[in-house]
Amino acid sequence: MQQIQSTISTTLKMVGAVEKEQDSLKIGRFFKNFRAKVPKAVRRTKSMSGDKGGGEEGEDEGGAGDPSDHDEALENFIAACEAREKQLLHDMEQMKEKFAKLLLGEDMSGGGKGVSSALALSNAITNLAASVFGEQSRLEPMTAERKSRWRKEIDWLFSVSDCIVEFVPSQQKNKDGSNMEIMITKQRADLLMNIPALRTLDAMLLACLDSFKDQTEFYYLSKDASNEEKGNARRLDDKWWLPTVKVPENGLSDAARKNLQSQKESVTQVLKLAMSINAQVLSEMEIPENYIESLPKNGRASLGESIYRSITVDFFDPNQFLSAMDLSSEHQILDLKDRIEASIVIWKRKMVQKDGKSAWGSAVSYEKRELFEERAETVLHIIKHQYPGIPQSALDISKIQYNRDVGQALLESYSRILESLAFTILSRIGDVLYADSVVRNLNQSTTKSQPNSTNTGSGNEAEKGNLMTLSDLLTWSAEQLEIDEEVLDCKEEMSIEMDEKQMQNLNSVTVKKTYVESLGGVGSPKERH
Repeated sequence: MQQIQSTISTTLKMVGAVEKEQDSLKIGRFFKNFRAKVPKAVRRTKSMSGDKGGGEEGEDEGGAGDPSDHDEALENFIAACEAREKQLLHDMEQMKEKFAKLLLGEDMSGGGKGVSSALALSNAITNLAASVFGEQSRLEPMTAERKSRWRKEIDWLFSVSDCIVEFVPSQQKNKDGSNMEIMITKQRADLLMNIPALRTLDAMLLACLDSFKDQTEFYYLSKDASNEEKGNARRLDDKWWLPTVKVPENGLSDAARKNLQSQKESVTQVLKLAMSINAQVLSEMEIPENYIESLPKNGRASLGESIYRSITVDFFDPNQFLSAMDLSSEHQILDLKDRIEASIVIWKRKMVQKDGKSAWGSAVSYEKRELFEERAETVLHIIKHQYPGIPQSALDISKIQYNRDVGQALLESYSRILESLAFTILSRIGDVLYADSVVRNLNQSTTKSQPNSTNTGSGNEAEKGNLMTLSDLLTWSAEQLEIDEEVLDCKEEMSIEMDEKQMQNLNSVTVKKTYVESLGGVGSPKERH
């Protein structure tokens, strides 16, 4: 029944959008008919002006100007209207195709074997983001064409949210002055609150990219550049396909560095808000029965003996627990996340299960199980914030795949792609800051290695020179050991002379896949992961 209702709502919204496009086409036809009548009126005007005297003709030329200029302006105006009409026709055809796929549930055979409307919308938003944003390998504005396409098509897909409503009480004033309570429709509360917030985050990310339009402080080398051209700025991690950042020999200016730090802080806040909305929406989605049936019978079997013992100790420290885990690769991080989420689901179900003889029966006290569940939740929260770029967990994929709520599908997919875009922008800002730090540290190390060129006979002056050198050394060490909180965790501690093998081992801990890299295709979440 929900499937039918959502399909009807989508159809009604599509019909309304098509009617708006048809109104625009009527305007275009009006100008086309108007253009056919214009030459006759122009010829009639010219013939009338030719019958007038020479004095009047001179005044007309001096006052009103050449009639050919008016004709040219009118022709340009009509040509612009025709181009607009052509664009509207193209957009309407695109919209028909997009909504047809949504109504068919991505089953082009029409046999009714398609996915739900919620999953179809989620996949459409995901695929749109993948095609528009792509890798976003540089800190540069989006082209006008890509930006226009993004705003236009995301509005099409979110038009269905206007039809997702709920009944709320309201007061109606009658003609006799009395008030009567009635029920009116209003957009659902979660959509009314989160959609404007997500659109604001979207605009902030695009504005961040636009702010790098006229910058001249750094640039990118081509992928085919030699190692000599790349110098010390060449990438030593596994993302060899990304372009290498080059900064001036003396590093970035203070103004450019402050601007990058400011943009980094702004994008970090966007990332946190997008992650918060996405986590909230996922937590409200129902856990599919298929996922529950695939779980083991207890948390010990889900976590494994060693992880279970680490969580169930008397004195538990989540940070110490994570430091003891092997998180050197993305696969191991995702595996630990899946295990912890599965154990949380098991423990929560056992806490509400009253039948001790059932398959979900309880062998541990309620209080201990609640304590273990809280510890696992804490660890999971830390993992999500320390590694925001890892792919979706098995539980998240299962929720998205079997979700039937169209509103939740819209919020989850939109917040997820904004989270991915924000993380990608942070990574690109981190690349520039890292290149700047490499150049500055190299310049400082070169300066420190030069011998003193001045020798004085005074002991006080020699002692003063030694103090200055010590101060400079401390300053250089402090700058060298400055660690970026989010993107450059391990890179600032590296020495310039460190070999490539050591760099790759360290980067394997901090490098995280963007959403587009982990997409792997354009099918359903089950196929993508």
